[in-house]
Amino acid sequence: MNDKALIAEFIGTFTLIFIGVGAIAADHITAGALGLTGIALAHGLAIAVMVSATAAISGGHLNPAVTIGLWTVKKIDAANAVGYVVAQCLGAIAAAFLIKMAVPAEALAMVNMGTPALGNGVSASMGLITEIILTFFLVFVVYGTAVDARAPKVGGLFIGLAVALGVLMGAPISGAAMNPARHLGPALLGGGLQNIWIYWLGPILGGILAAQVYKTQLEK
Repeated sequence: MNDKALIAEFIGTFTLIFIGVGAIAADHITAGALGLTGIALAHGLAIAVMVSATAAISGGHLNPAVTIGLWTVKKIDAANAVGYVVAQCLGAIAAAFLIKMAVPAEALAMVNMGTPALGNGVSASMGLITEIILTFFLVFVVYGTAVDARAPKVGGLFIGLAVALGVLMGAPISGAAMNPARHLGPALLGGGLQNIWIYWLGPILGGILAAQVYKTQLEK
């Protein structure tokens, strides 16, 4: 197992959760100055810069759904996949712990630690379907821009944009986690574990489906 890759996955996932939760709290502190667009950009930019920074070391997964999806098409072996998922989850938990030291407790409480959650009137099945589809888009873009040998050398830019577009649509529905670690860290550190199954099952199913479709239908 590559220790450098695990460190890269920890740092990259830490960044997503720290910036993502921080942006949601900042929107509350500034009375909505960031808005949904600003929050989406914060998530997308965090992924864009960290995928670019870690791609040469670990492949820049930063998401258990990406890792598990790529494992099903043999782009990563089982031992490294397990290590990646553990590193990603630990990075998310560490970020949620430290954001509590950087942001006023009142702001974090008001936004429920920035934990992805179902919107008003949204059923569990709606949230699950949303997470499956949005994560399908994300992992499809990961495969097409970073995994496929024919992919253009655009770093994490379009992967970050895929995250941003997912947040723009899905945040009011499911919270647009698209990443089990994005839910796990904030949920464990105060956001609550309600509907946690949605944020593991949905992204993992979407990730596996995207990887399988791309591998079997589009890759040479």
